[in-house]
Amino acid sequence: MIPVHNVTTSQPSSAAPGDPAPLPVPLLDFAREYAEIGPEVLAAVEAVFRSQRFVLGPEVAEFEQAAARHCGGAEAVGCASGTDALWLALAATGVQPGDRVLTTAFSFFATASAILRLGATPLLGDIDPRTYNLDPKAAMAALEKHPATRAILPVHLYGQCADWTALTHAAGACNCMLIEDAAQAFGARWGDIPAGALGAAAAFSFYPTKNLSAAGEAGMVTTPSAAIARRVRSLRAHGMEVRYYHEEVGGNSRLDSLQAAVLLVKLRHVEEWNERRRALAARYNELFTAAGVVEPGPYPNRGVVLPWVDPRAHHVFHQYVVRIARRDDLRAWLTQRGIGSEVYYPLALHQQKALASLGYHEGDFPESERAAREVLALPIFPHLRDDEQQRVVAAIRDFFH
Repeated sequence: MIPVHNVTTSQPSSAAPGDPAPLPVPLLDFAREYAEIGPEVLAAVEAVFRSQRFVLGPEVAEFEQAAARHCGGAEAVGCASGTDALWLALAATGVQPGDRVLTTAFSFFATASAILRLGATPLLGDIDPRTYNLDPKAAMAALEKHPATRAILPVHLYGQCADWTALTHAAGACNCMLIEDAAQAFGARWGDIPAGALGAAAAFSFYPTKNLSAAGEAGMVTTPSAAIARRVRSLRAHGMEVRYYHEEVGGNSRLDSLQAAVLLVKLRHVEEWNERRRALAARYNELFTAAGVVEPGPYPNRGVVLPWVDPRAHHVFHQYVVRIARRDDLRAWLTQRGIGSEVYYPLALHQQKALASLGYHEGDFPESERAAREVLALPIFPHLRDDEQQRVVAAIRDFFH
């Protein structure tokens, strides 16, 4: 969800003559990961070229099996992107034109567009201001107004699972399915259950910025149901199970072997990388606390509100997101000092022009709208250094003082 060309920050030219230029801190640095695993990746890619089997080759099947084990034994089906994974998960579980699907008002655009792609209608709910995930109380209120809702599509935003216990209760009350948007949450858990094994199906993205990332676009659907997995496989190949015999109209969303080969290599490292992210998040918390700029939250006033981790969740920190009242001023301050940051997301979904037809208005989802004004993602990736974290925190401390 981060444009590839925006993941590093150029060195600023605003230093005074004679002063050393500030050392930049990138939001994300792909080169450091490649320095660690480059030979493994090249060997895996070379093996694909030797085989000349580029689409749904043996690497795809091997990756699907390995990823299924990582996700608690649910079946896994690779596809062309995280966006396609959402569409495939919804379609394969039976969401049809005219159905309503409840989801969060605060997410990447694909969460809503995948619903619309099926001819279904997104029904939005507000977020919990601490986790930024769909608020179960807001979900229940929306379901009471629309009892015929077909499915709930919670998003595990920033790498932390939505409150699956409460959302399961809400889904049971209206007899609707739960489908996970786990695009940012590979390796996350709710209790002892991995993301990808919580709902009727789940959608993952392996966009290059994700915790588990391809060398381009790739995605995956997981499901505990063999029937749903079979339909995903059919839909990703033009509705075809037997070659050239089409049972329904699907799409072309096959995972290519090169991406699967890269993912197989990175899958061997992702658990360690996720633990590094968790350690980096803990280190940020220590540094911000020592700097004296932390506020309890959930809303900021004159300092920084740190990420809140639900004790029932295993957070994998796809993003380390803080809240600041003067977010845009702080971001400009950081940019001047060569420190990368990003806003996920500057608009709630109902504020997007392309979704105006849903009929929502400013003020309908105040928590989502406020989060869009206050959230800021700071550099976090497995190879971020302690001195870089110290520079980030020192710059933010100086902003407040």
